[in-house]
Amino acid sequence: MSGLSSSKRFLTTVMANKSDPKNLDHADVRIPPPLIYVAGFVLGLLLERVFPVFSFPKAPSRIAAVLCVALWAILSVWSIGLFHRARTSFLPIKPTTALVFDGPYRYTRNPMYLGFVCLYLGLALWFGLFWAVILLAAVIAVIQYYVIVREEQYLEQKFGDEYLRYRAAVRRWL
Repeated sequence: MSGLSSSKRFLTTVMANKSDPKNLDHADVRIPPPLIYVAGFVLGLLLERVFPVFSFPKAPSRIAAVLCVALWAILSVWSIGLFHRARTSFLPIKPTTALVFDGPYRYTRNPMYLGFVCLYLGLALWFGLFWAVILLAAVIAVIQYYVIVREEQYLEQKFGDEYLRYRAAVRRWL
């Protein structure tokens, strides 16, 4: 009989999670973070076409662009690999089952978002999009307040003191 009652408890928990939006096992980030970066970039591209202001020196901006994109690739592959090894999702719409403290997570709590900043900046420099560079600050603010704050609240609720100790020891960005 105890097996039956545990099955009922499991079903009750699953149903509660589906019906109660405050009882979600994820960060409840509804817009995929890469789309926020894309939206800022596209707005910068459009502004550049309508109001061209400044041209970056081609050779230095291209070198910086390549370095930024390379850093994005390294951070992304490394971070996703660590999440895969920990058997947890890196998607904010899925449950987090483990915290990752290794690799770039020793220096920044958000290496994937930092990587996207590098990609965004690299592409803006490569294509000479002054407005996209200017809009990067707004994109970071949206990521910080719409995505990261929600993720941090979720992780604090789910992992408690373990996450709070990590958050106290490692900076949000750098």
